[in-house]
Amino acid sequence: MLEKDLWYKRAVIYALDVETFQDSDGDGIGDFQGLIGRLDYLATLGITCIWLLPFYPTPNRDNGYDVMDYYNVHSKLGSLGDFAAFIREAKERGIRVLIDLVVNHTSDQHPWFQKSRREENSKYRDYYTWRKEKPEEQVGSPAFAGEQEGIWAYDEVADAYYLHRFYKHQPDLNFNNPEVRRELHHIMGFWLTLGVSGFRIDAAHILVQSDKVQNKGEYYSLIEDMRDFITMHSQDAVLLAEASGPPEVVGKFFQGKDRVHMMFNFLLNQHLFLALARQEGTPLAKGLRMLPPKAEQLQWLNFLRHHDELNLEDLEEKETKEVFQAFAPDEDMRIFGRGIRRRLAPILNGDRARIELAYSLLFSLPGTPLIQYGAEIGMGDNLSLEGRTSVRTPMQWSAEKNGGFSTASADKLPHPVISEGEYAYQHLNVVRQQRETNSLLNWMERLIRLCRQYPELSNGQCDILETDPKVFAHRCTLVYTTVLVHNLSGEEVSLHLPVLDSGGRYQTEVFSNAAYDPPKGGRLTISPYGYRWFRLHPEDKERQAEECGKTKPS
Repeated sequence: MLEKDLWYKRAVIYALDVETFQDSDGDGIGDFQGLIGRLDYLATLGITCIWLLPFYPTPNRDNGYDVMDYYNVHSKLGSLGDFAAFIREAKERGIRVLIDLVVNHTSDQHPWFQKSRREENSKYRDYYTWRKEKPEEQVGSPAFAGEQEGIWAYDEVADAYYLHRFYKHQPDLNFNNPEVRRELHHIMGFWLTLGVSGFRIDAAHILVQSDKVQNKGEYYSLIEDMRDFITMHSQDAVLLAEASGPPEVVGKFFQGKDRVHMMFNFLLNQHLFLALARQEGTPLAKGLRMLPPKAEQLQWLNFLRHHDELNLEDLEEKETKEVFQAFAPDEDMRIFGRGIRRRLAPILNGDRARIELAYSLLFSLPGTPLIQYGAEIGMGDNLSLEGRTSVRTPMQWSAEKNGGFSTASADKLPHPVISEGEYAYQHLNVVRQQRETNSLLNWMERLIRLCRQYPELSNGQCDILETDPKVFAHRCTLVYTTVLVHNLSGEEVSLHLPVLDSGGRYQTEVFSNAAYDPPKGGRLTISPYGYRWFRLHPEDKERQAEECGKTKPS
């Protein structure tokens, strides 16, 4: 790709589930026509790319990740015509669309699996991994600890065992079979033709695992094959990997130039929450420094929360306990033994200062920012709902019935709208916050607008600045330089940053949580949970270069 085609390095991505965003026909379920009606809202907010959760036909035993048909839209969400109209309307507003590519497994109701289990001599038998005897050794562990008893299940019709790294009703596809890879090409080609700008590869770190005990390695040729296909069939579409694990694992997806374009930054996400829990900048600096190297055209996708749990499995055990104690002290706030099933606002006790601090960090760290639907107004969660559905309640548009999401009766909704407590739709909604000058929504719009003006934040060289342990300070440089200072503690901090020692002649404070005095001799004060952004002018390049030796690069 040419540099001008690296749109994903300047994007602001918004994650949403069509069925919980906006209902257009009053049946209680969000749909593509409803989403089309809200595109102007997203464009005004500053969103440049939408990531859609699965919208395919499904029995819906796993929030739509159990796919029955890869070439269609679930009827309750609309039609392929509605999807095509959505893509067209989004493009007219400068918004691209990424969709979930869920190909590690299918639903057990998929026609491929039904033929595979019933017809031993059909080609579909080898679309999945079958064994006449249950393997004694397990290859890998179940994806959801405590939710499943292993990765092999017996099927009475086939009189054999099939591999499933996720739930029993989600048999794994066999990508050692060239026919299955051709099916994958057909799926990708179909949606590229309809105008999508790329795919989020669901559970990519599991997708590349070998199912053979004697060969416990991984096969990244599948990812390289997907990259070759997408390069041949699109000028600028991308692959986004959902892959977690230690640096040596996730780094393999960025190896060379022929694998994925982007990857979820789980390592940084976990260390950011450890930093918020400890109220220190040091864990965040550690998280940045441990990221594996990548080529310049590749990109991290940074996030705070999305529709899954806040995954903490890559932290040390004592660190995980610290985050649990700070942000999920009750057992029902946790899931899978490794994560937190809460939205950001409740995690931070609705503290506006800390919420702003967290998003200021998100938008200033190197990488592309992603926000979850409703995060811009500080939506809450419903822990009475099972599992991950706690963070997937309907969008809260207004104080009208069902939060303006649907005119249907409450029992028709996919999940109950939040109607009680401080996060209830009656007083926490888009319409109200659009009226209030100092609302979180209007603050988020300013933040996104500012972020898009300063390309060095997502695409520049990042240097971590040594300072007070309670503070995280870093510098991003491309053509211009921006210095960013965040106080993660509940105490006011005074500090000295030599990079700001310019007498105020060549720097402008462009964003902050309060009105501060300008730095004097590089000394500045920052309030509890405060943030300050400074833009350095090009005339000061010589002094900036001198200071490089006093910092440690990320």
